[in-house]
Amino acid sequence: LIQDIPGAADVKAEQVVGLPTIRVKVDREASARFGINAEDILSVIETIGGAQMGTIIEGQKRFILQARFEPSVRDNLHNFQNLRIPATKGGARRLIPLSEVASISIEEGPAQISREAISRRITVEANVRGRDLAGFVAEAQRILDRDLDLPDGWHMEWGGQFENLQAASRRLAFLVPLALILIFVLLYTTFNSGRLALLIYLNVPMALTGGILALTLRGYPFSISAGVGFIALFGVAVLNGVVLVSYIVDRQKAGATPKEAALEGAKARLRPVLMTALVASLGFLPMAMAHSAGAEVQRPLATVVIGGLVTSTLLTLFVLPSIYKWFAGSAAASQTG
Repeated sequence: LIQDIPGAADVKAEQVVGLPTIRVKVDREASARFGINAEDILSVIETIGGAQMGTIIEGQKRFILQARFEPSVRDNLHNFQNLRIPATKGGARRLIPLSEVASISIEEGPAQISREAISRRITVEANVRGRDLAGFVAEAQRILDRDLDLPDGWHMEWGGQFENLQAASRRLAFLVPLALILIFVLLYTTFNSGRLALLIYLNVPMALTGGILALTLRGYPFSISAGVGFIALFGVAVLNGVVLVSYIVDRQKAGATPKEAALEGAKARLRPVLMTALVASLGFLPMAMAHSAGAEVQRPLATVVIGGLVTSTLLTLFVLPSIYKWFAGSAAASQTG
């Protein structure tokens, strides 16, 4: 079922069978006729793999002493069937071939038995290529829930990189809102104005839009590294807003009208804002174009930062000065007073 899902590659099940095994089943009626105990037969069979005869002690070292049949017996089924079992029925001691008191066959037995949390476990492995991991697992879960009938007592768990993704997503779901809240708190304490903080905070959705657009254009799904990139992007975008708005507020304190202060700020802070954005964008450019080991983590992160800085810089230079008088006129006036 999994190998037919788009994106599935290298699908294989854990090899749990396929080991050649000699199965010996004692014929209790035949052994009773010869007066042979089943325990005697099993003792001979045990010697094939190695029967423990004792322990050798050399100082602090201990070595198990085993008795085994030589390879010519172990590797040849005919010789194995002709192993002699002592029989003492009627007072006469005879040696009975093993094949007379047991059925011997070669079967395919378990190659390994894996266990986890006391239960037996079998693993089905797959790589995902050409699509996002979370989307692949979501589709696989729908198909398996619909088409797979598990026996009673069986259950299924998803592990590997998907398990790591779930853990990282939970941490990211906590850290991203926390970062946004801390940014707003710092902005509020810096300007002592909720309206100015909200004005600068408009850079966040604009940067978010640019980051998502850049991921879409490059065909990258949202990933944990992209989420980390958004956190870094928000910081740089807000920094640009602080650089511009702080200068506008200073000009308004000096006596300029909100419109004049915004116009002067947009002109005077053009270079600082562009420098901040370009330094970050050019610094992440090698990561965005990387093809070496680890590039699958670097490229989404750098793509988010570069794409988001493009849109947030345009917002900072053009939109923030244009709407400044509606957001911050009274706030700046109260600071001056």
